[in-house]
Amino acid sequence: MVEQSQSTAAETPAPKTRIDPRLLEILVCPLTKTTLEYDAQKQELISRAAKLAYPIRDGIPIMLPEEARPLEA
Repeated sequence: MVEQSQSTAAETPAPKTRIDPRLLEILVCPLTKTTLEYDAQKQELISRAAKLAYPIRDGIPIMLPEEARPLEA
C-alpha cells in the first residue's frame, strides 16, 4: 500500500491579520498606560515603556502582562 503525504498547517504560513487603526488609537499598555507600537511582521503590540511585546492571536490583542514577552535590551 502506498501512503499519500498529507499537508500540514506547518507547511503553510498563517495569513497575517491587520489590526484596525481605530483600535490602535485607544489601546494602551495595561501597566504603563502609554501608547503601543504595532509590529505587523511579528503580530505584536510593543510597549517601549514597559519593555514588553503583547501578542496578537487571531487578530485579537492579548493585553495580559503575563502573556507578553520581554523586549531584548
